[in-house]
Amino acid sequence: MTKHGFKKSLVSMFAGASILSIGVALPDDARAWEPTKTVEFIVPAGTGGGADQMSRMIQGIVQKHGLMNQSMVVINKSGGAGAEGFMDVVQDKGNEHKLIITLSNLFTTPLATGVPFSHEDMTPVAMLALDNFVLWVKADTEYKTAKEYLDAVAAAGPDKFQMGGTGSKQEDQIITVAIEGATEADFTYVPFDGGGDVAAAVVGGHISSSVNNPIEQVSHWQGGRTRPLCVFAEKRLEVEGDVPWGDIPTCEEAGVPMKYQMLRGIFMPAGVDQEVVDYYVELFKKVREQPEWKEFMKSGAFTQTFMSGDEYKAWVANAAEVHKKLMTEAGFLAK
Repeated sequence: MTKHGFKKSLVSMFAGASILSIGVALPDDARAWEPTKTVEFIVPAGTGGGADQMSRMIQGIVQKHGLMNQSMVVINKSGGAGAEGFMDVVQDKGNEHKLIITLSNLFTTPLATGVPFSHEDMTPVAMLALDNFVLWVKADTEYKTAKEYLDAVAAAGPDKFQMGGTGSKQEDQIITVAIEGATEADFTYVPFDGGGDVAAAVVGGHISSSVNNPIEQVSHWQGGRTRPLCVFAEKRLEVEGDVPWGDIPTCEEAGVPMKYQMLRGIFMPAGVDQEVVDYYVELFKKVREQPEWKEFMKSGAFTQTFMSGDEYKAWVANAAEVHKKLMTEAGFLAK
């Protein structure tokens, strides 16, 4: 499979998969179960990245508004491209007091590392949002458009420009390979533990660019330290608020016809009763109603898609197949 063939697969990866659904609220007397001790909230990624920021936002909202009668503690377990966190959940079957926030490493990590787990080994709870990706450079560079930058990368030849990303053989590197397939650019890919580290590396000039999620770079952008060149979305971001996300052209407008969105969803161990899952679905619905969450969605330019139940399960199953194809075509499968 050529890089160009890989790019075409990426363009259509979410075709037919983005369906908005709001679950049906259950009556109060149907939600008898409540947590009886601290709930662990596992983050299979490093601190400062999008998943870490979202989980800590949720923790803060739950605590501030008294949405749960027990405390929630966020625990980062990023080892092995997140395999440490996923295996912690997979091996804790029946634990009603453990959640995990997922990103695309739910699909990519087992394929890339060979660690034996999959989404089928856990209980799906809810999709909270879909996250976007943006091509970023340092603000004091000469590049004002994605075309200018990618043309410069192509003209420089191999190993002259660096693209930083979270982990290896995960979503950031998938996008990097797809950029190379759609253009003449040839990057040196530099992996980091988390999106916060990647963003800081762009600011510090240690790497040439990144494809950070909006929430990971927004403070640097607003501080005049980084510049967004294009967003890997089907259309420009439509987000209300003070941050001018809608000014960022799509990468397709810039001559790179590709798009990619990432799951921000919740799972928990297998072997839990449905009433436990229902409790957490209702909890996250309450989180989404709070003003802090709404502002977080705006500042991070998230696509606010919520799913639970069978629809969420079907979306995850489809995404798993798509990522298997992408990883195969990119040559990222574990040997």
